Amino acid sequence: MQLAEFNSLDDAKAAQVLRPCIDIDRWIDQLVAQRPFASTGDLIAAAERSANPFTDAELEAALAHHPRIGERAAGDSAEARLSRNEQSALELDADINQRLAEANRAYEERFSRVFLIRAAGRSSEEILAECQRRLSNDDATELAEVSEQLRAIAVLRLSQAVGETAAAPSH
Repeated sequence: MQLAEFNSLDDAKAAQVLRPCIDIDRWIDQLVAQRPFASTGDLIAAAERSANPFTDAELEAALAHHPRIGERAAGDSAEARLSRNEQSALELDADINQRLAEANRAYEERFSRVFLIRAAGRSSEEILAECQRRLSNDDATELAEVSEQLRAIAVLRLSQAVGETAAAPSH
């Protein structure tokens, strides 16, 4: 979808376009209310600064839709298709798959949430190393990392949803 079309949608339809990308109601509401955007860059900048900071409830709800890294999302929802696409480049041999599963379990035991990382453009080894590194974070530091990763995933998806390829997030 092109930005002009997105700008012209009624609020409910614009929110439907955003939901697979963002899935935090306050974030969606803020972006819908800020339309029209002059450029995709303006939309992305608004997405990077809106709904900041996330509440614990918002993060918990958003994380409920993200599969473990290395596991393919089930179902036919737009979000599941996006997740499968983002993880499609991961080449998981048996050793990496096992080590990533162990790191995911350790992360979940430590932080009581799924490990979240923007997988697109990263190798399996990079993701594993990042998960292992983040296991040493304190709760506040890790919460900030989760928020940053959630934004990076949303920006990537949002850039694709409005017809442009995403660059690396600016933060």
